[in-house]
Amino acid sequence: MTQTDPRRLIPRTDALLALPDVAGARKRLGDTAIRAVVRAVQDRARRGELAPDAVAAAVVAAVSAARPTSLRPVLNATGIVVHTNLGRAPLSGPAVDALVAAGGYVDVELDLGAGVRSKRGVAARTALLDACPAAEDALIVNNGAAALVLATTALAAGREVVVSRGELIEIGAGFRLPDLIASTGARLREVGATNRTHLRDYADAIGPDTGCVLKVHPSNFRIEGFTSAVGLPELRELIAAQGVPLIADLGSGLLAPDPLLPDEPDAGTSLGAGADVVTFSGDKLLGGPQAGVALGRETAIARMARHPLARAVRADKLTLAALEATVRSASVPVTEALHADPAHLRARAEALAAAVGAEVVAHDGRVGGGGAPGVPLPGWAVRLPESAARRLRTGDPAVLPRVNDGACLVDLRCVPATDDGRVLAAVRAALAGGQDR
Repeated sequence: MTQTDPRRLIPRTDALLALPDVAGARKRLGDTAIRAVVRAVQDRARRGELAPDAVAAAVVAAVSAARPTSLRPVLNATGIVVHTNLGRAPLSGPAVDALVAAGGYVDVELDLGAGVRSKRGVAARTALLDACPAAEDALIVNNGAAALVLATTALAAGREVVVSRGELIEIGAGFRLPDLIASTGARLREVGATNRTHLRDYADAIGPDTGCVLKVHPSNFRIEGFTSAVGLPELRELIAAQGVPLIADLGSGLLAPDPLLPDEPDAGTSLGAGADVVTFSGDKLLGGPQAGVALGRETAIARMARHPLARAVRADKLTLAALEATVRSASVPVTEALHADPAHLRARAEALAAAVGAEVVAHDGRVGGGGAPGVPLPGWAVRLPESAARRLRTGDPAVLPRVNDGACLVDLRCVPATDDGRVLAAVRAALAGGQDR
């Protein structure tokens, strides 16, 4: 580097760290994060992308924009209610308040009155039992897969898990149910065929080495045509005299029937039909945080709670707080979006379309998250040029539309009506941005 090299004029790190706006940022950002921002701006100047005299202002701007987390809030304009890529269920206001309250010290394992240690998650467990009277006991773990793994581990480790071949599903990110169960030390005993399984198939398989019978709801696909399956009541009657536990993995997490989703199993009905344990995710149709829930007979849940694996997959205080608040809430965003009035959705879409000179088209939303596959949620969307999609995704606020058949579709089903103004501003900015290069 020569004496005349302009890079010599780049401000020193200590000088940049001493800038009032940068020093003030230490109240919300750690020193390591601030130094990383400073180095990044200095590197831009060294590459010639930024003039040395613009470095200080760039550092101040970057530090002011930096946040403790890189996760960005997104307005979900896809029409998919439980969107896995967006974190599945958005939390209700009471659940968010509960998260904030649980961020400090809380009595998660303490009886304040007696001054002694108490059982973890008692309040969340009570809320679930109040909401699902068919359950005798409840256990909360960190996700749905963990609930199923713990159930098969505690009830059938080293023995056989009898399950229909048509229910050996693959869930998200390539995880397959057979692999999850095999990881518990249990052995799979597959019965029936992919499309048809009969009661006699289970009867022929069940014997002294049977640890449990597993019934899995194929929530992310449908098999139609020449099919047959065995329901929980028939399985319960078959194994009642043999003391074999019956586990039902529901996946999506309805506590009670929903007329909008008639083929989606719920916990209360499944327990009433004979399941000893039902497992499901907390962040799908229940509308809560990521969690795994097991509801069922007291003896079966107690075996799960006593197993050493239960400690490894237990839920933290934030999950317990948000789950309790979700179950006790009058309503949650997932339910509101599922049952949104199509006429109201159309009126909102028409107002947005009129403001930007676009058209409104019929658009079916979806449950998402592997729930109720093939069930349409009739609604409406604003049709924009496909080129607007990227600018909506990368704008502020970030808006995620659906791209289909050469168009960018903005569906307001999952967007709170209070955010319609923000969506309008984002759409206007996207349309004003011109064609992407």
